[in-house]
Amino acid sequence: MKSYRLAELSHEFLKELCWRNPIADPSVMKTCRSIFDDVSRLGDEAIRECTRRFDGVDLTELRVSSQEFSQAKEGVSSPAVKALERAAQNIRKFHAAQQFSEEPVEVEPGVRCWREARAIESVGLYVPGGNAVLPSTVLMLGIPARLAGCRGIQLCVPPRQDGTVSPEVLLAAQITGLSQVFKIGGAQAIAAMALGTETVPRVDKIVGPGNRWVQTAKLLAVLKGVAIDMVAGPTEVLVIADDSASPQLIASDLISQAEHGSDSRAILVSTSREVLKEVIQLVEHQVQDLPRRDFASKALGGSFALLAQSMDAAFDFANLYAPEHLILHLEAPRRWMKQVQSAGSVFLGAWSPEVAGDYASGTNHTLPTSGLAQAFSGVSLDTFVKKITFQELTQKGLRELAPTLEVLAELEGLEGHRRAVRARLGDRGPLTADN
Repeated sequence: MKSYRLAELSHEFLKELCWRNPIADPSVMKTCRSIFDDVSRLGDEAIRECTRRFDGVDLTELRVSSQEFSQAKEGVSSPAVKALERAAQNIRKFHAAQQFSEEPVEVEPGVRCWREARAIESVGLYVPGGNAVLPSTVLMLGIPARLAGCRGIQLCVPPRQDGTVSPEVLLAAQITGLSQVFKIGGAQAIAAMALGTETVPRVDKIVGPGNRWVQTAKLLAVLKGVAIDMVAGPTEVLVIADDSASPQLIASDLISQAEHGSDSRAILVSTSREVLKEVIQLVEHQVQDLPRRDFASKALGGSFALLAQSMDAAFDFANLYAPEHLILHLEAPRRWMKQVQSAGSVFLGAWSPEVAGDYASGTNHTLPTSGLAQAFSGVSLDTFVKKITFQELTQKGLRELAPTLEVLAELEGLEGHRRAVRARLGDRGPLTADN
């Protein structure tokens, strides 16, 4: 890990440190456009060709069969089954608490306005395959989609080399209540859900993480009239530490994030020179016996540590960086919560590792990356609903509001608007004490 003194860094260099763009490669966009064109013309045939080309797998059936589902549990150990069920229980409990209705507001007598949530009719969930099996992501996406009441929910996951989907992923789908699972990965999965094929239904919204081909394809899906959650980049963590923090724990948190992939980022910002120096040494030592050492080492090579002149300066940088995960290794972390303005998910204190949020604390792990936490939230129940506004005016309410409506309509030169009000009032005019 590189290290810097925060106070000595120029504004331009800080911008460079914070800059991340998961879809900067124009060749990726070109490839994804070609895939969309092929899927639009050839449907399932194009999906199979892309799967042969990019995954090296020749599929006859794109959808997971009922037999594959029924055999899934047999391939999962008992501890894994229990862990997935417990994680699902916590995720369901946390997201169920997000179900609430808004009370109508009487903005003035006779004028009532309110909002009601409606489930998005059909959603497509994408779960990466790539370097790791991710049943936890099935839970994180499927549970809130089910709680929201989405009627059509389908899941795409890349096939393994033998043309199957990992039993852990299928078991997570079963626990979640998902039965429509397709063995499709990459940009072709996004194209299939955005356009629809003979086998894969078109959806209204696509949600889920993935590599730059997946994220670029999600942008193209928007151009086809399909909503997305966000454009997500490689995973990242930023740790803020004071002199009370344990360097051993900080190093383990940084490594746990770095092992996701070679483009992951693990950032440390500390007010203690001693803590910073010891953490860097421990990271270099701990990574040596890591099974995913190659991934972690490359990720750490692109990561960095900052010595901050004050805790205020540390939080200023954290808000500028807007990390996906923010861990506060501080003596009194709750004292600093108000300082956090931009982060996907925050972990308070030494007993709150980011791993808990990854799997089973209940919060969602599908979060904004690449600085998007400055404006985006992570996946929640709200991701799978739309909010519709309602208003109801009484005759008296409209007559009281009419002068304002008519003046504003005239101001904007929209005579039809003014007449729509006048047609309801006739010659009676606004309500007064006399009429």
